Amino acid sequence: MNRTAEVLIEALPYIRRFYNRRIVIKYGGAAMEDEKLIRSVMQDIVLMKYVGIRPIIVHGGGPRITTWMDKVGKVPEFIQGLRVTDAETVEIAEMVLGSINKEIVARINQHGGKAIGLSGKDANLILAEKQETQITDETGQQTDVDLGFVGKIIGVNTESIMALDKADYIPVIAPIGVGIDGQTYNINADTMAGEIASAFQAEKLIVLTDTRGILRDLSDTSSLMPTLRMREIEQFIKDGFIAGGMLPKVEACTTALIGGVYKTHIIDGRIPHSLLLEVFTEGGIGTEIVR
Repeated sequence: MNRTAEVLIEALPYIRRFYNRRIVIKYGGAAMEDEKLIRSVMQDIVLMKYVGIRPIIVHGGGPRITTWMDKVGKVPEFIQGLRVTDAETVEIAEMVLGSINKEIVARINQHGGKAIGLSGKDANLILAEKQETQITDETGQQTDVDLGFVGKIIGVNTESIMALDKADYIPVIAPIGVGIDGQTYNINADTMAGEIASAFQAEKLIVLTDTRGILRDLSDTSSLMPTLRMREIEQFIKDGFIAGGMLPKVEACTTALIGGVYKTHIIDGRIPHSLLLEVFTEGGIGTEIVR
């Protein structure tokens, strides 16, 4: 059989299975910075839409926020993978994320899709409150840490996304939330993607990152764990396999699974057309986290 035909036939059961299902995609990392990867992700998203899947895009923008912080003389600080966000930083984040959002929308439209950008502030899409965080020192002592205007999501108003979905648009969402008092909050994009996937009980949550997935040895890509069950996560965190920026990604997957999402995936966005390889092939790529 012709190789092109083989590829299409392999994809057929997945196209049938995921037809009319929502898939939440957290878009970030190198796939947002490299021109060839940007193009491949946009093509993947548009193709998914054309075969009947209903993608929802939640994007990050951390590196570009850091660049702007450098320009104004601010030093970024991270605790457990979350950016410490004072009043000036939240303004920078909102500005930068808004610009990125428009770029993604324009790219999807350029490739034949119909996208509309939102932030979590639009129609009170993402209601948030100040996130309280604790860190544990070497003695096991826990200490409260003030992350500033980092938001904890307390509600997802799905109406605006459903309206866009009904009109056949692809929603592209910037990770900004709003408090009941009108305060703007910076929200980790992985966290927001997990909450949105949970709110819609999506078929899948797919998180693009800059590693092959979850590795037993960070220096050895062959140590990839293809499948991870929720009950194993706590031990892997204790063992140090899941740490730093991977923590909010795994927590987002856990949130989604508890909320009724069928499967979650952490995949390498540096691989061209990684979304298509994950969704439409038997083997997939990266690490799948399941209940």
